[in-house]
Amino acid sequence: MHENRLKGKTALVTGASAGIGEAIARALARHGCHLILTGRRMERLEKLARELEENEAVAVVAEAIDVTRKEEVEARLAPLLERHEIDILVNNAGLALGLEPLDQGKIEQWERMIDTNVKGLLYVSRLVMARMRSRNRGHILNMGSIAGETAYPGGNVYCATKAAVHMLSEAMNADAFGTKIRIGTIAPGAVDTEFSDVRFGGDRSKRDAVYEGYEPLSAEDIADLALYILNAPEHVNIQHARIMPTAQRNPYLLYRETE
Repeated sequence: MHENRLKGKTALVTGASAGIGEAIARALARHGCHLILTGRRMERLEKLARELEENEAVAVVAEAIDVTRKEEVEARLAPLLERHEIDILVNNAGLALGLEPLDQGKIEQWERMIDTNVKGLLYVSRLVMARMRSRNRGHILNMGSIAGETAYPGGNVYCATKAAVHMLSEAMNADAFGTKIRIGTIAPGAVDTEFSDVRFGGDRSKRDAVYEGYEPLSAEDIADLALYILNAPEHVNIQHARIMPTAQRNPYLLYRETE
């Protein structure tokens, strides 16, 4: 990265207690970005906030917010937006649950994915984008997935939610026409994070099988790309970026080495 355009800005990162959200928060803090970190695991958020304030000399606010609860988002996020001008929003909160065919899927898992991946993004973005519009500046980065571009067996509702994220990013760009607000999406392939632990309910054998025989992306790889996008000059709007492990060409072409 050349010129640091992030220093002194303030970023709101959702789902920041682990994985990609945590990695992006760390990367932004290293470049002098003040942070508002949200998630459901307050103990993890507070620990991360203390570490980043101490090591990176930036101001960090940790706030427990369940993005699936509209009233909670409004009650807890709105006061934060009154006190802090948000330059960057990273909509990272999201999850996948289960890998069953549609006719065997668990409806409660469907609803949780839709509530988190789609409605949560909407609840947060609506409040933040309104403030950005009033100042005619800001940058929103949504976390999509290759699952939003290519469906795979058992992916059904998760794929649908990520396709919605991709389309919402396009729509948000259209809605930001005539402003200096930028909106981008990152669509990762296989990333080794807690994502698969959550998907398989902590079943380590199923989780480990996802990453056998190749080197997957890391959360830090995604954070590097996020940093590049967010640090781009104001006239540059990177609207969509797909990032894959070299071993993976699409959801169906994943080369696994055998011993």
